[in-house]
Amino acid sequence: MPKKGGKHAEMGKEIQCKRAKVEADCSPSVMSFENPDSLFGSLISPIKQEVFFGEYWEQKPLLLQRNDPLLAAYYQSLFQLSDLKELCSQGLYYGRDINICRCVNGKKKVLNKEGKVNYMQLKKDFDQKKATIQFHQPQRFKEELWKIQEKLECYFGSLVGSNVYITPQGSQGLPPHYDDVEVFILQLEGEKHWRLYKPTVHLAREYNVESEDRIGNPTHEFILKPGDLLYFPRGTIHQADTPLGVSYSTHVTISTYQNNSWGDFLLDAIPGLVFDTAKEDVVLRTSIPRQLLMQVDMADATKKLSNLLRRLADRLESTKELRSSDMKKDFIMNRLPPFLGCDSDSLTPGGKLPKIDSKIRLQFRDHAIITVEPDQESSVSITNPLSVRSAKRETHMMGAEDDSTTEEGLTQQTHGLRFPLSYLDALKQIWSSSTVNVKELNLASADEKENLALSLWTECLIEVI
Repeated sequence: MPKKGGKHAEMGKEIQCKRAKVEADCSPSVMSFENPDSLFGSLISPIKQEVFFGEYWEQKPLLLQRNDPLLAAYYQSLFQLSDLKELCSQGLYYGRDINICRCVNGKKKVLNKEGKVNYMQLKKDFDQKKATIQFHQPQRFKEELWKIQEKLECYFGSLVGSNVYITPQGSQGLPPHYDDVEVFILQLEGEKHWRLYKPTVHLAREYNVESEDRIGNPTHEFILKPGDLLYFPRGTIHQADTPLGVSYSTHVTISTYQNNSWGDFLLDAIPGLVFDTAKEDVVLRTSIPRQLLMQVDMADATKKLSNLLRRLADRLESTKELRSSDMKKDFIMNRLPPFLGCDSDSLTPGGKLPKIDSKIRLQFRDHAIITVEPDQESSVSITNPLSVRSAKRETHMMGAEDDSTTEEGLTQQTHGLRFPLSYLDALKQIWSSSTVNVKELNLASADEKENLALSLWTECLIEVI
């Protein structure tokens, strides 16, 4: 295990890392699930969202040490070491659901067995080998994490995963490393000693282990206790261990914004933009010079390409709708479904059958995504997250055996409703308004207005007021 960076009693070195100590008498409400915005606000309370995104997001770590018994108790309910016994009885597998590992001489040593996880063997490795238990995507089993991550996916418009780490005293699970995700650490049980270091790659695009002799001294060092929260940007080098005298530590790492940069978006959106522009701009359809692909000196071609990119930029400024992208498909197909709890009424059409004089409003606004279909110029669809509710939670962030999906397959898997492109403005009208009258929908005829409302109502996507 790497040597510690000082005595725990002397911890508190903080360069650009804000401590926000919140005493119990001014503690935030435990969590607000009213909407995605309120959920994120309660997660980072007392820091205001505008301050967080202005000063911390993608810039520097944020440490919230709360000293709030209510919040500590709530965090503990998200996942505990004692949950593992019951979960193992449901059939967990090494590698897929659980990894056990330990940092030895600055390297990660994986101690997984084969096949199903036996709880007694798992506990033996935990107690005797001082191994860290890494539990993958606990939102598949813990409803409170499902509620949190579903709201965060709506808030960020990006997939949100999680892992639970349970580490015995005097042990460390992972060597110093950095990740390709924005990280929120919630301390659930016990205490964890953290050290953060200056990034060697800012806003990193991939995971990497760093050696102790390269990373230098910590820029931040502290102990997280139950109810505390730590945020740091992707690329932040970090390592953590459970101090001696603390029986074990449990924390959940909630992560987001993997491959969600402007660079990723450009790689995703430009091909469709080029294809659409080439259909209307003859310059993009002219041939490349003879033997261009055989040349070494590309100076002339580079100048020509720069001019073509400027034409694309001009086209982009006048484009109302970008073609459906792989990034959007991935988000639609793999995000968590809405958390409905025991409220089965939410799965039935809301209110009476819609008529031309009805007033309607959209349900599950944060999940109903409108998509202009790329393969059919006259088609627009709106997703229905309820039709795949159970399957999506069980497989959330677990990868897929086959990621290749046709547009038809996308529509079938997400159970989207497809309409003529002429319905786009009316769908946007419903999506952007708190309520709207059916007769005021931006469609040519009363029949079209009623048919659209009825289709959405049947799929439980709107309710009649």
